[in-house]
Amino acid sequence: MPISHAHLRSFHAVATQGSFTRAAEALHITQPTLSGQVKELEERYGIKLFIRHGRHIELTDIGKSALVITRKLFRHEEDVEQLLMSARALTTGKLLVAADAPYLVTPLLAQFQRLYPGIQISIQYGNSSQLMAWLESGRCDIALLPNVPEGDDRLFSIPLEPGRLVAFVNESHAWAERRSISMEELLEQRIILREQGSRTRSIFEDAVKSSGGHLEQTMEITGREGVREAVAAGFGVGIIAEHELVADARLHSLQVNNAKLMHAEYIICLRERRNLRVTEAFLDMIQANLKAKI
Repeated sequence: MPISHAHLRSFHAVATQGSFTRAAEALHITQPTLSGQVKELEERYGIKLFIRHGRHIELTDIGKSALVITRKLFRHEEDVEQLLMSARALTTGKLLVAADAPYLVTPLLAQFQRLYPGIQISIQYGNSSQLMAWLESGRCDIALLPNVPEGDDRLFSIPLEPGRLVAFVNESHAWAERRSISMEELLEQRIILREQGSRTRSIFEDAVKSSGGHLEQTMEITGREGVREAVAAGFGVGIIAEHELVADARLHSLQVNNAKLMHAEYIICLRERRNLRVTEAFLDMIQANLKAKI
């Protein structure tokens, strides 16, 4: 007898929702029904999928392995649904997007929403490492990333216009009236860096290495907002993509005039998902935008 699809769906809902109550609500079934289906699944194969601590639940090792597979299974169901909905001229559907910052992606999504108002858009933010993990696991359809992993044939990418990194200081810093600095001057300061996995940090560290310099004084802070506030408070000098430095009277930006601090941004999706109608429509819009600038 093949495994029950309803049992798998109940397991997946509990595993992703982290609660039997929330899972039952998501599936629009009663909690006893859902609990019974999960129990039947466990009893049929003589395994435990969850460790229960009162109302708190935790996946067992076999449960974690099963979740990896069910994520793919139910993602494929969504793929079929999107394919069938394509015949409805994109009047409905979902687009899951991930980006490392809102500054570039937000105008693109606003344009897409104007073109296809019936599409439901969801966006989540993280660093470059998180974005790649979300793309690979199916947690997003499209990712806006500052680099493309070399030699990864699974990925389809469209390069956007390149930008540059700049340094920035607070309004009372000795450099607040200057327009540019050298890398040598910069390395004499305390540098406020984002967490490991940030592409901004990686590009800057590569530029320091290429210059023959060394990072002596650093402070690591998670997230660009944290870096911005640390610089505003006078802890040191920050590094950021120029387009991400929003207007703030407390801060002043400077070019680093003898360093290679250019960076590229890419729209990336899994090649196998490129032809899904909603994803394809977004990519077509991006390519049309780039052609219009030529």
